[in-house]
Amino acid sequence: MCGIFGTINYRISEEKALDCLNRMIHRGPDGYGIWQEDGVTLGHRRLSILDLSENGRQPMSYADGRYEITFNGEVYNFIEIRRELMSKGYTFKSDTDTEVIIAAFIEWGEKCLDMFNGMWTFAIWDRLEKKMFISRDRFGIKPLYIANQGGRIAFASEMKAIMPLLDKTDINRSLIERYLKNPHYEMQDECLVEEIKRFPAGFCAWIDASGNIEMKRWWNTLDHLVDVHAAFEDQVEKFRELFLDSCRIRMRSDVTLGTALSGGLDSSATICAMAHIMNGADNDRVNNDWQHAFVATFAGTPFDETRYARQVTDHLGINSTFLNIDESVSYDELLNKTYLFEDLWVNTQIPMMKIYEQERKYGTLVSLDGHGADELYCGYNFDALRALPDAHFKMHDVDNIIRAYVDQLSDKEADVNSSEFKKKRNRIYVDNLIHYYGRRILGKPAVDSSYTGHPAWKELDNLNKALFVSTHETVLPTLLRNYDRDSMAASVEIRMPFMDYRLVQYAFSIGWKSKLHDGYTKSIIRDAMAPFMPKDIAYRRTKVGFNAPINNWMKTCYREMFADIMNSADFMNCDLIDNPAQVKADFEKVLNDDSVSFSFACYHVWNKLQLFLWEQAFIKEKGRR
Repeated sequence: MCGIFGTINYRISEEKALDCLNRMIHRGPDGYGIWQEDGVTLGHRRLSILDLSENGRQPMSYADGRYEITFNGEVYNFIEIRRELMSKGYTFKSDTDTEVIIAAFIEWGEKCLDMFNGMWTFAIWDRLEKKMFISRDRFGIKPLYIANQGGRIAFASEMKAIMPLLDKTDINRSLIERYLKNPHYEMQDECLVEEIKRFPAGFCAWIDASGNIEMKRWWNTLDHLVDVHAAFEDQVEKFRELFLDSCRIRMRSDVTLGTALSGGLDSSATICAMAHIMNGADNDRVNNDWQHAFVATFAGTPFDETRYARQVTDHLGINSTFLNIDESVSYDELLNKTYLFEDLWVNTQIPMMKIYEQERKYGTLVSLDGHGADELYCGYNFDALRALPDAHFKMHDVDNIIRAYVDQLSDKEADVNSSEFKKKRNRIYVDNLIHYYGRRILGKPAVDSSYTGHPAWKELDNLNKALFVSTHETVLPTLLRNYDRDSMAASVEIRMPFMDYRLVQYAFSIGWKSKLHDGYTKSIIRDAMAPFMPKDIAYRRTKVGFNAPINNWMKTCYREMFADIMNSADFMNCDLIDNPAQVKADFEKVLNDDSVSFSFACYHVWNKLQLFLWEQAFIKEKGRR
């Protein structure tokens, strides 16, 4: 994993290219490379993961120098593709996936993308044809931004690397206004800087020497749904097979592996799968130094899951590193982290950044984490309610759906035969059906999506439609962006086994019952991984989520800093905030009213405060180090 940068039809000096690259030094602290020719620049900041020798340096050339590539990410099945290419006569000088990508592109053209299992953005310049091929992975796990100034093209892994080349820099105030109403803007091409656009997930492009761009969508999950077994037990077996293989190929690394462990189902399933895999034999390029679990603790808050994480590490017999995140960072460090994050989100990313800093500190450079499972396999209880129309008035199925919803909120399992449960069930069921059928009567779709015109959309049940939107259009794209920033700020690579494209295909090919079987959320994951995990963790119903306890922090470790910021003239004069005085009043409410919710602190205080921090840190570059 690295940071990439490039220009087409845009002559810049090597010094200017290095300035752009070095704004992403956190993405690649192990070295850099720049290649330039005839108005084309390719740049690379290296985080060494595979083939740590100089053979792995980028930009990398191939075919007697005809092709040059800069690449960020991993193609996990590169060993299998390399073997196939070698059988066709291709030779390789390195042990990297980078060289395999170029050879695969030469052999299969655009179709090579269908063969790759991984996360990536890359650009290949053909010196003979004078054109560039750019690709981003299926789900946008790796970021890519692009600016087009009258045919002068610049692209990079982060916006900050493009900004020195912009003729002007305008804040996208319209996007900020929309963000404050709906924080999920990651799947839009618009960015917080108007002159920069987001290169879309699942797309590729050809760009010629004059800067003409031809965009093409190469991946749509709805085009790749698969046939599945009818029996739930058979589906569980298939999921287990896919998930274990996904973890196996993501353990291919020449540096130390670990995981950010919460004690929840997803991260616990991941590290338990890693342990199971290492009990096997003959694992190609799998690193056996994996027994490193890092746990963020929030003592005295509802977000602390220390006891669950310890249960998992005790089960596996491995050590764990616990990081108690209860101290504020300095104002300068807060600005720096805001600069590194460079986007907006409704809660501070400090805990996430801190956990990956800890991994880096202890020598773990690759973290296999559980992100994506909630959106794909129904981990949020509010999503479970979207299955109520799918129950078709079968009360046994309705009870299972409501159980999945209510049990996530309490340690006590619901008694479906109790009058209390039935009363709650009836109220929730009626309210949701009124909403569902009300939309149908009005001629509105039950689930809004840009995919409704696809022939396969109507084949999805209501729950899967809702999860498809969360996965491809709203929640997950935002989380993928956040975790890329959080980990790369510490020069750590995250790998996500649940985001293997085979598991994403599978998730939308099985029906809703396989995700809420027996009244459990993510039931297929639980049943598939229970043989390798503590049973209490596999079938734990409650869910916490990895969030900063921002309302607690406002009253304690960040109280003085936030108060100083809001009392400053710069804050009161920040024109990105509609009413700074109201934000200050809302902050006082958080301090003095114990009934104020976590959500209020996020949306009414932090969300406005960060606009000021973002402008100071990113636009005015006060957060750059």
